[in-house]
Amino acid sequence: MLSIASLNSGSNGNCYYIGNEHDAVLIDAGLSGRETDMRMKRLELNPKNLRGVFITHEHSDHIKGLRSLVKRYKIPVYITSKTLEYGRLKIKDHLLKNFDPFVPVVIGGLSIVAVPKFHDACDPHSFVVSNDHVNVGIFTDTGSPCKNLIHHFKQCHAAFLESNYDEKMLEQGSYPYALKNRIRGGRGHLSNRQALQLFLEYRPPFMSHLLLSHLSENNNQPEIVQNLFGSCAGRTQIVIASRYQETDLYHIQNNGFAIRPFRSAIAKRNVQLSLFQ
Repeated sequence: MLSIASLNSGSNGNCYYIGNEHDAVLIDAGLSGRETDMRMKRLELNPKNLRGVFITHEHSDHIKGLRSLVKRYKIPVYITSKTLEYGRLKIKDHLLKNFDPFVPVVIGGLSIVAVPKFHDACDPHSFVVSNDHVNVGIFTDTGSPCKNLIHHFKQCHAAFLESNYDEKMLEQGSYPYALKNRIRGGRGHLSNRQALQLFLEYRPPFMSHLLLSHLSENNNQPEIVQNLFGSCAGRTQIVIASRYQETDLYHIQNNGFAIRPFRSAIAKRNVQLSLFQ
């Protein structure tokens, strides 16, 4: 079983909790250490179980609380060298850990796999966290539902999936044309329509929870997303991850379906040719 929660999700800061009874990780550090601690305590989560924080990319809403977080918890930071450089982050060497695409990082009972994605950052990754045949995906800040995303989404019992903008609201909104094109241009963010299409076409029968994440403050509304997904969710519980507070804590279990395990050897073969086909 894995317990999951969004501690915050949006351009004002992103941080996601995934853990079992003894070990837990955070994905991104867009909240201060103090705020992260407060939100975890409200969920009755033990900070002593944190074994590390994994960084998806260098944009400020994913790293601005990292130094504070590391200082508070003394936990290692799993980050690529390019993201560390472009983020201009200064972390003590003994707390720095690297990761490679598709190669599992094993921490206690958890296995964390990094998955390259399309986004306008130097070296961006999604993650899949697994424990006891339960898979949870963190798929935000991705501009395209590429084969990597589809392959891993199909194996998840729960997922944090970006549903960033309503296409009509973005088109009619006040953003400059260049910014609109950045958001919808294939290396920005997933729209509600793209996220819904991914869900409808590739949702596995064992997916119990979908946490729709990173909603735009100006180009989306939680009610739009809830109505869009709620009408076709079936047995999957739809949760809207807030940009102002933590979600509830959800417990994700294996429902007895057989799924293929993640195998790094498969993904590493011809990796440069197949990352985003």
